[in-house]
Amino acid sequence: MSDHNAFWADDVADEIEARDPDDPVVVKGGVSPSGVPHLGHFNEIMRGYFVAAVLRERGHEVRQVFTSDDRDALRGVPRRLADADWNLVGLGEVDAGALGRNLGKPYTDIPDPFGESDSYGAHFTDLLARSAEAVGVPVEMVSNTALYESGEFEAVTREVLAKADRAREVLAAYQDGVDEDYVPFMPQCSECGRLTQDVRGVDLDAGEVSYVCSGLDAGGDHIEGCGHEGTGTLREGKLPWRFEWPAQWKVLDVDFEPFGKDHAEGSWPSGQEIARKILETEPPVPMTYEWFTLDGEPLSSSAGNVVTVEEVLALLEPEVLRYFFVRNPKRAKDFDTERIDLLVDEFDRFERVYFDEETDEDLKPLADRAYPLVVDEVRPERVRLPYTFAAVLGMTDDRDLRVRMARNQGFFDDDTPEWAIEEALDRVERARTWAERMDNAYNYRLQADLPETDFDADVVAALADLADFVAEGHDGEAIQGQMYETAREHGVEVGDFFAAGYRLFFDDTEGPRLGEFLGELDESFVVKRLRREA
Repeated sequence: MSDHNAFWADDVADEIEARDPDDPVVVKGGVSPSGVPHLGHFNEIMRGYFVAAVLRERGHEVRQVFTSDDRDALRGVPRRLADADWNLVGLGEVDAGALGRNLGKPYTDIPDPFGESDSYGAHFTDLLARSAEAVGVPVEMVSNTALYESGEFEAVTREVLAKADRAREVLAAYQDGVDEDYVPFMPQCSECGRLTQDVRGVDLDAGEVSYVCSGLDAGGDHIEGCGHEGTGTLREGKLPWRFEWPAQWKVLDVDFEPFGKDHAEGSWPSGQEIARKILETEPPVPMTYEWFTLDGEPLSSSAGNVVTVEEVLALLEPEVLRYFFVRNPKRAKDFDTERIDLLVDEFDRFERVYFDEETDEDLKPLADRAYPLVVDEVRPERVRLPYTFAAVLGMTDDRDLRVRMARNQGFFDDDTPEWAIEEALDRVERARTWAERMDNAYNYRLQADLPETDFDADVVAALADLADFVAEGHDGEAIQGQMYETAREHGVEVGDFFAAGYRLFFDDTEGPRLGEFLGELDESFVVKRLRREA
């Protein structure tokens, strides 16, 4: 980041404006709809979103597009898929054989495994568009297949093929296996529908390519073709990725595109050269972002290590997710679902710094600049319940008890507006979902009614003494320590005393750190329950 701007998106906007672009300024991202759209894809969408927001603030008209590279071939069968309701399923729950038989075909020519959309490509593109909408990012999805079929890609395809010698020369510097027979076009076989790399002749006057369907290389494997010899038009096939990407820049008039570090080392250097030397167009302003990991492991659709936006939004608010992408894109980060509370705490602190409720000279400039871009509306009356406290409230379904407990802890008062209470309680549901999914220390259910118990007299007396101690207004840590003292004073085994407490509050033999937990609860509720009053 430069010394000039607190927020990286301003640096990028400066760079774009320095080129004096025409409106609309086009911000682009892209993805191959190979499988479940996951949080990793949001790197591109969110980087683009913040830059677009800054440019709009500066008075520009902006078009944020996201290309679905849906004419790419299916190169392997992913381990997990998602239906239209975001239910993640394994291959055993769909016709995996049908997918296997469609290897080598474009995503838009493969049936949707769930029978919900026009094609495999359309299904996963739609999921991505809906994810963006859920985070409040309006992106315009553009289908590569549609660009080819409508003829919008025809002129640029012609340009590449007309300069095939120069294209070979440029690509050879970046990719092995580019010989004098290489043709930068992949026709689609009219018999089997697979893409092939085996071009035998190009007739630009007729706008046709002759080919043999001998298949294509996919990673380390080769997908066999059917052997058909045929002829197709420039709309019946596709450019290889290294040419298709710069072709998109030219056709869509792209001004800015963020991308992952894998492209920075591979396709971006060749893409710049192809844009300038072959397509005679200027590449967009680039921005390389660092990937983030999921629970310490790389995100991967094919390996099944994914978390969807839908899953994440069940755990935290959209503004917290937007905040995750505000931070320095050049720094590697881990999205740790086990400790999502830490990310939420970090966001809450960012918000407090913006409202001058907490001082942090280093964070203040970024908070002042970016916070209004993260929330739907800046509202000082908003209340944020600490995430783990929200998880404690989630142990009961009793809304009134939740409100009372939050009021006792000082989060609500007589001046808190009703909308702020409702918004704050919304986090309780998310924290409850987190506790259940992670099965962590907060995954217990507080019993609304007094459970049936049969305690010895000395346990009953100890519980009554503990009730008196709680009624004096001590905090959770003090209550935790007092439980050991009280058990000893009454000659009760410490384990038995805690078990009695768990039985009273959870109708179970175990639970969270009991004293600390009781300190979070409504005091009058705790006192009554310890005295075994209904």
